[in-house]
Amino acid sequence: MAEAYDLIVRGGIAVTPDGRAQADIGVRQGRIAAMGDLARASAPTIVEARHLHLLPGVIDTQVHFREPGLEHKEDIATGTAGAVLGGVTAVFDMPNTDPSTTTAAALADKVARARGRARCDIAFFVGAAEHNMDRLGQLERLPGAAGIKLFMGSTTGDLLVADDEGVSRVLAAGFRRVAVHAEDEERLRARRALIEAGATAHMHPVWRDVETALSATRRLLGLARAARRRVHVLHVSTAEEMALLAQRRDIATVEVTPQHLTLAAPECYDRLGNHARMNPPIRDAHHREALWRALGEGVVDVVGSDHAPHTREEMDRPYPDGPSGMPGVQTLLPILLDHVNAGRLSLERLVDLTSAGPARIYNIAQKGHIAVGRDADLTLVDLGAKRRIEGDWIASRCGWTPFEGMAVTGWPAATIVRGHVVMREGELLGAPVGAPVRFTECL
Repeated sequence: MAEAYDLIVRGGIAVTPDGRAQADIGVRQGRIAAMGDLARASAPTIVEARHLHLLPGVIDTQVHFREPGLEHKEDIATGTAGAVLGGVTAVFDMPNTDPSTTTAAALADKVARARGRARCDIAFFVGAAEHNMDRLGQLERLPGAAGIKLFMGSTTGDLLVADDEGVSRVLAAGFRRVAVHAEDEERLRARRALIEAGATAHMHPVWRDVETALSATRRLLGLARAARRRVHVLHVSTAEEMALLAQRRDIATVEVTPQHLTLAAPECYDRLGNHARMNPPIRDAHHREALWRALGEGVVDVVGSDHAPHTREEMDRPYPDGPSGMPGVQTLLPILLDHVNAGRLSLERLVDLTSAGPARIYNIAQKGHIAVGRDADLTLVDLGAKRRIEGDWIASRCGWTPFEGMAVTGWPAATIVRGHVVMREGELLGAPVGAPVRFTECL
């Protein structure tokens, strides 16, 4: 009798820990049950994947889905729709919502909101704040928690922890890796006058300069070493930080964004104006090339989108009154696949930065690799597909992308979350099946 599976993905080129291999993949009960020649096997759903590459499901470890409180620009349903359209199978949502995610009740509320509405798997960071520092060790272990997020630079709500004493208290509480936005708040406040009285967005990287980022990262690394606490430094944007972080691999891991790898000042501010604003800023090409060198040398561990949508009306407010942030979860993979086709990184390195790396750094259970026994999270890509990123493709409620009009080579053809085909050829399929991401440190 022929083997029976719930799903068979047939004939694709799988990128596995052992290399690339053409193989059929059989799925049972949401897990990869077999790999190889399954020509005699049967399944109610068969995905023909010849000429496609099968990647382990892409994990975006930095998104802001704005729910609760800010749903006019995004929510869990629209954010995860964009994720799976872009080939992403799991996301980590940030805590700067309204209210901020700083309590067990707020975290449980987000987990409940995602049930039946998230199209991909999801976890939520708990934000460090003055009022919860003594409870962070308990909060980071709750179901659905991705860990602790520390904001050393300005953000919304009550999440700012700017001084060394506060940062040290956060690092002393708990044991999981802490994700950190490292900008020096004191320097930002001291330099605020630079952007008053008619400044334009071109001044954004002048105000939030290299020293603003470097100073905070340097302080963080010293405090992390003293606390013996692992940290993950988000959206690193400067050559100077990369040189420092390369010497601190024992205590710190590194994340960059597709925006910082792709855009550069002043051109992006010329073209996009306020829509080029994010924190930390897009800098000149010197820093962009330093990020690529660090990526090539193995200093960079993860690429995350820092998907941070705002409406066009909000972004069009005169600088510096409007918010900073760009949508990015849906374009994360197309932008990186275009870099693969341009020869800037290999497909294997892309997999390490978007699947294996996130799973390794955050100790994600059963994800990150294509292997028997793992979750059947698969991102099917057509490396030769030529597309143009258009605004009407973007599912985010904000309705825009900084990459609109960009021609790319390489495109997500299908997204599979724990054996469920949730996107195929640009079409969302079925009811939302997203579940809380699980972590080995909390099992």
